[in-house]
Amino acid sequence: MSEHSTRQIGISTTASSTDPRREPGARPRGATEPAEGAPSAAERTTKEDLPRDRRILVVEDEPSSRRGLQELLTAWGYDVVAAGDGREALERAAERTPDLVIADLVMPGIDGMELLVRLKREFPTTPVLILTGQGSIESAVQAIKDGAYDYLTKPVDPTRLQFLLDRALERSETAREVQLLRRQLRMRGVFGRLVGTSPGMLEVMRQLETAAPTDATLFIAGDSGTGKELVARTVHELSARRRGPFVAVNCAAIPETLLESEIFGHERGAFTGAVERRQGCFELADGGTLLLDEIAEMQPGIQAKFLRVLQEGQFRRLGARSETQVNVRVIAATNKDPMAALRDGALREDLYYRLNVFTITLPPLRDRMEDLPDLVQAFLEEFNDRHGRAVRGVDEEALETLRRHRWPGNVRELRNVIERAVIVCSGDVIHAEHLAALGAAATPAPATTDADIVIPVGTTVDSAERELILRTLKRTGGNKTRAAEILDISLKTLHNKLHRYNG
Repeated sequence: MSEHSTRQIGISTTASSTDPRREPGARPRGATEPAEGAPSAAERTTKEDLPRDRRILVVEDEPSSRRGLQELLTAWGYDVVAAGDGREALERAAERTPDLVIADLVMPGIDGMELLVRLKREFPTTPVLILTGQGSIESAVQAIKDGAYDYLTKPVDPTRLQFLLDRALERSETAREVQLLRRQLRMRGVFGRLVGTSPGMLEVMRQLETAAPTDATLFIAGDSGTGKELVARTVHELSARRRGPFVAVNCAAIPETLLESEIFGHERGAFTGAVERRQGCFELADGGTLLLDEIAEMQPGIQAKFLRVLQEGQFRRLGARSETQVNVRVIAATNKDPMAALRDGALREDLYYRLNVFTITLPPLRDRMEDLPDLVQAFLEEFNDRHGRAVRGVDEEALETLRRHRWPGNVRELRNVIERAVIVCSGDVIHAEHLAALGAAATPAPATTDADIVIPVGTTVDSAERELILRTLKRTGGNKTRAAEILDISLKTLHNKLHRYNG
């Protein structure tokens, strides 16, 4: 392709128009050494050479630009399909879901913004890159707020194009893996309510896959409202005990005088008011799973008796003369720091180490804000069914209000807020005024302070800057536009810095 034709198709000549990650003169991915007189690498690339799970839809109304992008992406080894307008793009996407879409912002008929909205509705996990001229960058930024992965300015810089392709496709692959895992686990009746693609939640799901099929004692740590009981139920449903009972006991919700009887049961006449024999939770869970939540609230004497059940599989009801044998998998949970509970004497050391065969730590909602839109959608579906409503989503202002909240009650608090919003919403979209359930607590999360980041003496300026940017992105849930505003830099500068860090 000549320099003249390269300029015509809108590809920047400041960088190589082939794969920017290879050395000059090296062959593109998927290419082999051509024999004399053989067709070019791009012409000869077979279906076996192409990454079949990397289908890119290019939407551009200008023929030469469309053709140029198609040739470039094909030379890089992608499976490329092109469309001349938004309507044709939707038809192509319906034929086979693309892994990524590159769409021009300004097109006749269905423009890039409208196409973005339709694509995100029909193919929510497919990332969309927006092409824009220098004069319409503000619209491109708005497109990111509306769900676009990122944007590219014309003429397209191949280096930046490949960088965005790698990042966007990696994210798409992760989302697809999670969807596949969810489908597999839904077939076994669970996991549909565990939502999230954040690193913390993906780690929880991987740990569940490892621990659930075993019969090991499990210890779940996490703040109140993070979903400890839901995780415990998931473990039960994925285990060989799934046909047995699942029994959950909140040790903090039962008076101290009744807790021992609740857990171990009692004989008639064992104490005043014991008018009949009663089975405890261990017997009720025989052959299944027992969750003891807030384990650190148990008194030391009950903890000792509990430890004996874990070690020997037997216990004695209050007032009984003989032992009762049970076969129970125990899951313990706490909202306290286990090590702090050990230091304070709230948790027996021997019991903790007996429980700590396999530990899963659930992240608080504030550390997984990138999961918030998926959680909101899951709760909308749940409460639409429960209350007979048809609320399809939340607007950007309402979503931003939710992002700014501190969420001390974590996912449980979010669930309650969305339920009330569904009930009070008279239309099909939740607005900020429907989030009154946040009340006085709807205060913005505190801005990053110097105390949040400790920078050791000797740290380079580049390393300190990198840490600040990554922490800010984590605080904004990956929202680059918001992060750039907080850092008081342009979005382009932020992209350049991230490119350098990942280069």
